[in-house]
Amino acid sequence: MTFGEQPAYLRVASDLREKIVNGSLPPHTRLPSQARIREEYGVSDTVALEARKVLMAEGLVEGRSGSGTYVRERPVPRRIARSGFGLTAGANPFRQEQAAEGARGTWESRSEQEPASAAVAERLGIEPGDRVMRTRYVFRDAGEPMMLSTSWEPLAVTGRTPVMLPEEGPLGGCGVVERMAAIDVVVDNVVEEVGARPGLAEELLTLGGVPGHVVMVVERTYYASGRAVETADVVVPADRYRIAYHLPVR
Repeated sequence: MTFGEQPAYLRVASDLREKIVNGSLPPHTRLPSQARIREEYGVSDTVALEARKVLMAEGLVEGRSGSGTYVRERPVPRRIARSGFGLTAGANPFRQEQAAEGARGTWESRSEQEPASAAVAERLGIEPGDRVMRTRYVFRDAGEPMMLSTSWEPLAVTGRTPVMLPEEGPLGGCGVVERMAAIDVVVDNVVEEVGARPGLAEELLTLGGVPGHVVMVVERTYYASGRAVETADVVVPADRYRIAYHLPVR
């Protein structure tokens, strides 16, 4: 193979991908069989199989038991707005983010205490094993799961206070900034790092994806005078949503 030349399976996958994108192979159309690919492109069964695996990993096609491989319906990506984390009475970040789109979402949550893992402890600036409140969320838009979030708050900050449980008490469901302000902790900085990775099996099961689908992960941490008071992983399906930031110029 000369420099710059693609392996045969990638060339086949590229051509089939182009046909899917330009509509020659529309959604719900059966992908050419392995034998058809072998004959049309002059490749081996192994190459045909690997090309199909590439398209499946990219989320362009899906296998149906006993029927074959079909082109998936391609969702039109929707926007999730990230426009600030100010003190807005009664609004958590999810409500604030959806407000720009005129959408009304719902969420489910569950909180429980646990010892901080090494990774969480590093993000919060505490010792591994220190107690934290972990809260897991499933956010929905029109009933469709759209986003997952897991947050951790050090109980050294919130323990034995009215805001120890993020979704219960007088400020249940409010944002971190407002909840912390209620216990005289002034949040003055938020850091978000955005990355991408293959979704975990349990994440994709909840979000409605298939194995191999990519998710965007926002690692968000709130700080008060340099001390981390909450950190969270926000997980969003990369094929259905885009994260849009609106940052004020100061």
